[in-house]
Amino acid sequence: MREGPRADGRLPLTIIGGFLGAGKSTWLRHQLHRKAFGAVHVLVNEAAEMPVDNLLLGKADRVSVLAGGCACCDGRVALVAALRAICGEQDGPGSSRTDRILLETSGLADPGAIARLLSADPMLARRLVLEDVVVLVDALHGPVQLREEALGRRQVESAGRLIVTKPREVPPLQVARLVSTLRRLNPVAPVEGAEHGVSFELAPVPDADPYALPDLAGVSAEPIRPCRLDISGGNGWAAFSVWLSALLAARGDDIVRVKGVVTGPDGRLLLQSVRKQVQPPEMLPEPKQGAPTPETQDDVIVLIGRGMDEALLARSWSTFGT
Repeated sequence: MREGPRADGRLPLTIIGGFLGAGKSTWLRHQLHRKAFGAVHVLVNEAAEMPVDNLLLGKADRVSVLAGGCACCDGRVALVAALRAICGEQDGPGSSRTDRILLETSGLADPGAIARLLSADPMLARRLVLEDVVVLVDALHGPVQLREEALGRRQVESAGRLIVTKPREVPPLQVARLVSTLRRLNPVAPVEGAEHGVSFELAPVPDADPYALPDLAGVSAEPIRPCRLDISGGNGWAAFSVWLSALLAARGDDIVRVKGVVTGPDGRLLLQSVRKQVQPPEMLPEPKQGAPTPETQDDVIVLIGRGMDEALLARSWSTFGT
């Protein structure tokens, strides 16, 4: 990675992509902790209107949130405006130094479409240079995503670097087959491993066969969309965890991602799940007064998936949780 300012004066941009639940924020948080990118301005893109992932990125010099639409489609106008504003700030007197912009995309974003958007904007094409596209793939859920989701394949194909996350959660042969599949989809991108954001050496398995991927051309799937669920006024974390477990057992194949902040007796808990796998809740500090990024609403959960009815979910929780 280039150190210091570029000779042409352009500001480097790194896109961090990957499907829902791949571990982008966890990986990025560790890179920020070890100052891997220098002085950075992080843009966090959330498909839902309520931001959550920015809560994990306290080590960034600056964090801005683009919520309410993927940067490659519904949120493209907001992305262009945010990048133009960052470039403009670099020209002002006494402006703080920024070595790089990091764009953490929504799990529903296509990094290739974002790259084309940037190159088509005359001002951004002159002021920014796309130096890297880092795409993360979940070792546990990646094989299914690549079989079923055309977007997951486009993300891999657009990568300049591929990172397999959570490799300890699956047998080495499954990881090796996933790596072989990634190399078939993108033969030029190096493939690395990471566990909780920390570099992890992937065990070589000679002659591991790639997974067979069906042709998805012409296959139409219901779009993945976010739903909001207000769980305030219920019986707290214990009741919600039971309700969520039952929901994921019944609809876990349709609900790709769940995230939000739940208040409990001991404070604020960051809740995250990928399909049927709920991660251990993480304790969060109390929100700072006058924070520069939009505050996440406590006790409002975002569920991202297919075929969900927001009103039906609310009635279900109301019946069970109160």
